[in-house]
Amino acid sequence: MRAEFSLASCAGVLFMAAAAAYGQQANLIHAKLDQSAASGGLSAAIAAATAHDSGPSWIGYASPAVESHRGNGSDDAWRSCTADLEEGSSITNDSGDLESSTDRHILIFMRAEGQKVEKIRMFDDGCRVDADGMAVHWLTGVRPAESVEFLRAYVQRNDADDDKHSAGAAIAAIASTDDPAADAAMQQFTSPPTPESIRKKAVFWLGAARGTKGYEMLRTIVKQDPSDSVRDQVIFALSISPAPGAVDTLIEEARYDTSTKVRGQALFWLAHKAGAKAASAIGTAAENDPDTQVKKRAVFALTQLPDDQGVPLLIHVAESNRNLEVRKQAFFWLGQSKDARALDFIARVLTSEAPVGKN
Repeated sequence: MRAEFSLASCAGVLFMAAAAAYGQQANLIHAKLDQSAASGGLSAAIAAATAHDSGPSWIGYASPAVESHRGNGSDDAWRSCTADLEEGSSITNDSGDLESSTDRHILIFMRAEGQKVEKIRMFDDGCRVDADGMAVHWLTGVRPAESVEFLRAYVQRNDADDDKHSAGAAIAAIASTDDPAADAAMQQFTSPPTPESIRKKAVFWLGAARGTKGYEMLRTIVKQDPSDSVRDQVIFALSISPAPGAVDTLIEEARYDTSTKVRGQALFWLAHKAGAKAASAIGTAAENDPDTQVKKRAVFALTQLPDDQGVPLLIHVAESNRNLEVRKQAFFWLGQSKDARALDFIARVLTSEAPVGKN
């Protein structure tokens, strides 16, 4: 990013104030800016804005953010940050204060050359965005449904291209948009026969960005998608979802999914969720899952719990599990622990006349 102050920087500051008058926020620096209204539709506005460009340029606009993406106290999504358009990178300023406003927008940028959109970027409206001296056409009055439709078509055209990052960014922007059209697009992206590559990107963003609406879709997908690989991605998406029901769904999948891999993944991410319910579900899997490999995965998951939860459960597995391989696994991980209870238990077993673990 450029560090020097310039006339383009001044333009960015003035532009931020002008954009705010439209109920939209953008903080652009090092940008050759112009502004126009998208009253005739998004596609027409993009074509008009870029008609006379002699090289690549960016088109930007703001779209209302879905509720879970509005800095509701569960994460630092709206802490101030700096971003670079060309690199597509952003850095959160950890020392900044969290924004509390519920009137939030996402900033969507499209890089165009020869009137063809070739890259997509999406940032929170708390970001200061560096355009690296390039032309930026800012559009006002973009209707959210038109934005979703444009991005949906872009994903379908470009997911197989080399720059799959942009297809992912377009899906992220749709998932973060507060509009019924976004729900319909995400439903399409996550339903067969849509390619698995798109389904996996979409389920990630349902968990990362779409809150309760996203969770409700994930809960259905994990029951119905025929692909173990997609359901595996759903498990991770559930682990990062802020929705209260996500842990219950992870527990259910850890118990009942038909794939041993998916059940194991659910156990692993439950361990990172911790909590009494998650710990109980992992212990139950170590005891009752019909597959030895899943039982062993559950034992490993116990090692990821806080010591006050994990060590007693590991000791219980080592003492009483009916599967010798699982008991050995529990002993191995207890041996890696520096917890005094684990060492006391191992010492007791070693000095016992009837060692725990003998058939």
